[in-house]
Amino acid sequence: MARMLHRERQTSRPDCARRHGETIIIERVARDGLTAEETGKVRRYFQKGETMNKRSKIAAAALFMSFFAGYALAENGVTNTTIRIGQTIGITGQIAGAVKELNEGANAYIDSVNRGGGVHGRMIEIVTLDDKFDPALSAKNAERLILEDRVFAMFQNRGTPHTEAILPLLSSNKVPLVGPSTGATILHAPVNPYLFNVRAKYQQEVIKAIEQFSTVGATRIALIHVDDSFGRDGLEGFNHAMTERKLTPAAIIKFDRVKPDFAGVIAAAIAANPQTAIIISSAPTAVSIIKGLREKGSKMQLMTLSNNSSGAFVKNLGPHAAGIIVSQITPPPNLLTSHLAKEFKSAAKATGATVSYSAMEGFIAAKVLVEGLQRAGKNLTRERFIQGLESIKSVDVGGVIISYGPTDHTGSEFVELTIIGKDGRFRR
Repeated sequence: MARMLHRERQTSRPDCARRHGETIIIERVARDGLTAEETGKVRRYFQKGETMNKRSKIAAAALFMSFFAGYALAENGVTNTTIRIGQTIGITGQIAGAVKELNEGANAYIDSVNRGGGVHGRMIEIVTLDDKFDPALSAKNAERLILEDRVFAMFQNRGTPHTEAILPLLSSNKVPLVGPSTGATILHAPVNPYLFNVRAKYQQEVIKAIEQFSTVGATRIALIHVDDSFGRDGLEGFNHAMTERKLTPAAIIKFDRVKPDFAGVIAAAIAANPQTAIIISSAPTAVSIIKGLREKGSKMQLMTLSNNSSGAFVKNLGPHAAGIIVSQITPPPNLLTSHLAKEFKSAAKATGATVSYSAMEGFIAAKVLVEGLQRAGKNLTRERFIQGLESIKSVDVGGVIISYGPTDHTGSEFVELTIIGKDGRFRR
């Protein structure tokens, strides 16, 4: 009997009863959370092997409904004790270092929540699949997580084209995604009812940088960007900010995401001779471009976006890290006066997580995920979860304001600039 229940729990939901002549027979009775004792009671009512009178049938049906009322309508990925969340992200591949820190931060917060009893008595389980930073594999992983693993929601994937690749699955299956680690404007407008951004837009980061450069008198500004939806989004913000200030770009240099021509990019940047250059790319590519420019003797001020704010990025730059400007979408993870930083460092200490900006991003995204689950209440459904997230209005999570609504799924607009010091630390 126990073996049958285990198999049924993995492969089926309770079917209500099937009528066979005058006898009602239970076809499937196992469901997450239904005990063997409860199953036996239902069977004794329905599987008597004898004809029941009308009153008995009504009583049995009522009992059946009372047992299954909480289960028949249960959402995918939700049991009495757990909430299963899916994630597809580049555990291996070119952004593995940043992803490691991002996930360490998220897991530090989720572990602290689970140690405290979970959310309404349910533990949060994250099912993570490695997409190797490949958009096609992101889509395959999401399909498996949603259709086979039957997760309740998706969480914190990474990359703009990678997020675009899974949007059709989210919409067709009405599965929410919280905290994609990308700031592409296309994911903000028009509003996708199932996608909840947490971090600020990339365009805000680019605009912030140009504001700073123009303030200090730098007018010859170049853009070096990957030729995909991520890079084109940054290009749009760059053109907007330059036009507003009546500035002409010193150069706009694009390169292929899969096979970048580093020699060509570096030669074009040096020929343009800008005062400053903004690099929009993944960390390994940015590292190669920065090293190439410095090794050619270029002294131009270089800046890159928050997707490259990990400790791994600084380490890979080595002696070329000092002086590189990096925009950030969270407050400093080690700021002694910040309640958020204190909370983060305490959680990180408990799990051994890296204390970095990337880890802080993951930590904040996990806080938003949990806040939405809390607000959804004990009777958890995807619809209630979405309503819970949209009820978050100007909530301060410790220096970062998170706000949503039916027509706004932006989350945070926090952006500031930092510079890497000679000691390898980000300084404000």
